[in-house]
Amino acid sequence: MKGNFNSLVNSDKPVLVDFSAEWCGPCKAQSPILKEVARDLDGKLKVIKIDVDKNPNIASRFQVMGVPTLALFKKGQIVWRQSGLVDAGSLRSVLSPHL
Repeated sequence: MKGNFNSLVNSDKPVLVDFSAEWCGPCKAQSPILKEVARDLDGKLKVIKIDVDKNPNIASRFQVMGVPTLALFKKGQIVWRQSGLVDAGSLRSVLSPHL
């Protein structure tokens, strides 16, 4: 996954990474919010989900200590990051300057 992850986040298009886990209730609540925001932004960014239990090396590399953690990558660099549930309006506000 490491090679695939690196190529995904090094995209010219911003990439929002959802670090999550199957057992995490707030992660399950975050999922439909991410789908809504991705749909509203109509292809201006890519959203990917990383299961921290299945990809512990990636989670460790980015020091993900809690889930959900969202991180926005632009050309491989994190430009925004937040842990915890983020509502759609706040997420749109944070993402829009980076699109």
